[in-house]
Amino acid sequence: MATAISYRVHDAVGWVRLDGPDRLNAIGTTTYTELADAIGHLGRQRQVRAVVVHGAGRVFSAGADIEEIRGFAGRGEFEAFIHGFTDALDVVAASRLPVIAAIHGAALGGGLELALACDLRVAARDTKLGLPEAKLGVLPGAGGTQRLPRLVPPGVAAEMLMLGDPISAERAYSLGLINRLSEPDTVLQVAAELAGQLAAGSMQVPAAAKSLLRSTLRLSVDDGITQERAVVADLFDTPDGREGFSAFLDKRAPQFVSE
Repeated sequence: MATAISYRVHDAVGWVRLDGPDRLNAIGTTTYTELADAIGHLGRQRQVRAVVVHGAGRVFSAGADIEEIRGFAGRGEFEAFIHGFTDALDVVAASRLPVIAAIHGAALGGGLELALACDLRVAARDTKLGLPEAKLGVLPGAGGTQRLPRLVPPGVAAEMLMLGDPISAERAYSLGLINRLSEPDTVLQVAAELAGQLAAGSMQVPAAAKSLLRSTLRLSVDDGITQERAVVADLFDTPDGREGFSAFLDKRAPQFVSE
């Protein structure tokens, strides 16, 4: 049975869960389609200010649905599958909302690629993370070869891609791939705390930060700073920008209004 997606909203945070514990949350066509729909729906809800993606059962996700892939007749069907998968992860990456991956057990293959498409990653200390496609004679096809080297040193990315061996959450944290470490039984709690911090802040900041990071990725530092100046000046000239400075000077908590 395909891994389904369920979601709910609690205290301004959208919780998106991969619901296929009996198959280690394998990601198939149904899964990534429902994932994109859930992220899109939450992004349109004015009361939602952050999203946490997590997995049911023993792992975050063991990767793409190999049973579905095994049934493909040839290159065309596989290409359509990875095209749909990458499109769905682009929806996650492009969401106006900050998206946090709460990872436990393992995030492998497509599961790690999903986590890479999120903005921030929280992982339990005993988690394994990897792109094992090399052991199948292929490479990751849902953004892994592109997003991973933007988050870790190129040599580490090359090793993970060419050998397919997983790394520990501890090592991933030291490399900057993981933002927060937790104990095995507190990963959702730590993710909730991080989401709560984001939800309590100005909503225009995560959206602007995501947009600026994407648009300046391949620019020179000088050209990137030119864009930064414009974005920051625009933010300053908003109700939230003015409120933030006034609250700081008045030594009080800001009351942000952006949605």
